[in-house]
Amino acid sequence: MRILTVNFSEEYTEKLTKELDEYFICIVDNAIDIYDATNFTDFRHYELVIIADEGVKLSIERYTNEVKKKNNDTKVIVVTDDCTQQFYFYALGIDDVICQHCEHPDLIAARVLANMRHLFSTKIIIGQLIIDIVNKQVSCGEDIVSISGKTFDILVYLALRKQKVFSKDEIINALWEEPEYVSDNTIEVAINQIRKKIKSTFGFQLIHTVRRRGYKFAYNE
Repeated sequence: MRILTVNFSEEYTEKLTKELDEYFICIVDNAIDIYDATNFTDFRHYELVIIADEGVKLSIERYTNEVKKKNNDTKVIVVTDDCTQQFYFYALGIDDVICQHCEHPDLIAARVLANMRHLFSTKIIIGQLIIDIVNKQVSCGEDIVSISGKTFDILVYLALRKQKVFSKDEIINALWEEPEYVSDNTIEVAINQIRKKIKSTFGFQLIHTVRRRGYKFAYNE
């Protein structure tokens, strides 16, 4: 999962990233203000944006509209010291408003978990198929396959979002610190590695190609 923090200090973002690492495989980018955040969201795909309210409501409104227009599935959380503004933020389409916890990154991380719990798991279990995220293994019955590195991360990324289709660009944006330097061929090679290992061991496939759109995870018991 790729997350963007806005209006937070680098030091605070590092603390928050450490807390989030307890729950998710994630990359956290930090924008110094709303203008900088626009540059990030113009070129990268985010599943979550966390904004520290600095009192410029119109900027947050415009930015939220831009984020939701680009991808309505992107969740936006606002952290504010002014609890009287909760209704205003919810009316903008903000997914969650966190009040008076700006100094507690552990509490913010817990609220992120509450909003993104569908992407948190140590194991993905579908019938006999088990994807062990901690040990980077896939098992079905008595058979086990070990997959390492970003190749395993791609499998987990798709499995946690099963039945949704993702382009190569979206996968790269989600899993690489500097996606601008990663080629489409990297994804193709990794997908082929996953397919080869899964097919040779289990006799079926888990990642399917959707023509002209990308890849999706699909497994029927």
